[in-house]
Amino acid sequence: MGKYQHLYHKFLASGNALQVYEDTKLIYTSDKKMLVPLLEYIELFAPYHQKVVIFDKIMGNAAALLCARANCSEVYSPLGSEPAIKTLRKYSISYHITNVVPYIEKPGTSEICPMEKLSLGKTPEEFYKVVQLDKPKTTC
Repeated sequence: MGKYQHLYHKFLASGNALQVYEDTKLIYTSDKKMLVPLLEYIELFAPYHQKVVIFDKIMGNAAALLCARANCSEVYSPLGSEPAIKTLRKYSISYHITNVVPYIEKPGTSEICPMEKLSLGKTPEEFYKVVQLDKPKTTC
């Protein structure tokens, strides 16, 4: 984990759902849920930053595709899905995920999260365009 270990532990103890660092400088943080923070980061900051490090509470495939779209070089998460790991590998994004599950579930059920399902088989750009058109429904 290197230089991010301390920052990651602080993130886990915080109420934040997402934090984005450029080197060790915090450039974005949010306590909003689901994919909203990543979408906001991409819209407001991604064009101005390269090789960012993202801490996210849940790293499903949808989030992994958005991380690729956000010029991310490394992600940290306590929970991630198998499809997310494949996507992170495909786009050469280093990852540190504590618990890996077959897929992200819709809260309170054993069903696959709709965003996880929607993201399967898409490129980062394809998925980003789809969720841009369907923002109000970017939840599980």
